[in-house]
Amino acid sequence: MKKINKESTLGEVMKLKGSLEVLSDNNVPCVTCPFAKMEMDKLKVGQICEQYGIDCDLLLTELNALVLRKSK
Repeated sequence: MKKINKESTLGEVMKLKGSLEVLSDNNVPCVTCPFAKMEMDKLKVGQICEQYGIDCDLLLTELNALVLRKSK
């Protein structure tokens, strides 16, 4: 999987094993929102972080650590 950035969609991120835990640990509410489930392929990580006041740099660092582990 390619590196995750602010333009990555929640749908792309959710395909990564372990991402649900990282998203939950960072208080991303979209993971359990029924409306978000219909828009997973449109919701971008950067937009979600901005809307909910989530530290995007920290979230991206943790998600990309998963990408690195998976590629080894």
